[in-house]
Amino acid sequence: MSFLSRHRIILPVVSLAVLLAATFYMQPRAMSYFGLNLLFNLAVPIALATIAQMLIIMVNDIDLSLGTFVSLAACVTATFVHDTPFLGLVILLGLILAYALLGAVIHALDLPAIVVTLGMSFVWGGLALYILPSPGGSSPDWLRSLMTVKPPLAPMAVVAAIIIAAVTHLLIIRSGIGTVLRGVGGNARSVARAGWPVIRLKALAYGLAGLFGVLAGMALVGLTTSADANIALRYTLLSIAGVILGGGEFTGGKVSPTGAVIGALTLTLAASFLSFMRLSPDWQIGAQGAILILVLTARLIFSRKGTGA
Repeated sequence: MSFLSRHRIILPVVSLAVLLAATFYMQPRAMSYFGLNLLFNLAVPIALATIAQMLIIMVNDIDLSLGTFVSLAACVTATFVHDTPFLGLVILLGLILAYALLGAVIHALDLPAIVVTLGMSFVWGGLALYILPSPGGSSPDWLRSLMTVKPPLAPMAVVAAIIIAAVTHLLIIRSGIGTVLRGVGGNARSVARAGWPVIRLKALAYGLAGLFGVLAGMALVGLTTSADANIALRYTLLSIAGVILGGGEFTGGKVSPTGAVIGALTLTLAASFLSFMRLSPDWQIGAQGAILILVLTARLIFSRKGTGA
């Protein structure tokens, strides 16, 4: 096993550091509290969505409906949570339970998650359009205040990213249930033979993903102060890219919560970096993809060298 395989966090950290150094070189004024706040302004919802996707990938599935689900959560937050908080929170709880049920159904019927979640993307998108046919709504005051608070040492986005990474690391890597959930992705049959109900574990993984998806939608509304049925469509691909960029793999339950958060920060920073380069928005998505390919290529090269391939 190569050094990078054992310490899969190294490459994401190096990637973020290099991109941050390049950004500071191009725009020295970004090297300040205010500058960092602008660079990572939307990092929190992207990081939360990336953790949601990581939880699905951890059990060897993939979620193609995450972007529309986050959009739906944002629409509920900007309407029901703002106008009737109790009803809004009940709806959000219902969405989390629906996600857990989705995981149980996928396992019980042995359905391909990629197909089921693609179908669910139309369901979530339709519900979002029904709630908010046109952009609008408003962020609850408490949520807006929370997302715009200014900690003394570092911007809110950086502090929140550290908290998200720490909490999810403890949950997924250090806790007993997190170890079992990763075991489902590594070898579900062995987990079942050990007496664990795999269907419940799949439901738990999807339920946790739904929770982080809801939190991503709420955080996004807190930052943008309004919502739109299409506000987070890009989060599906961004979240997958963030997980893989952070050292995760599509099989085997091999994920890194801290790496996933760093991957989300890197993708957020990449968008700002490309803006500084005055690159057309039409080309920015392709450029972000190129950055991802470069990092993954580097990881593959080092992995092969480490195994002597």
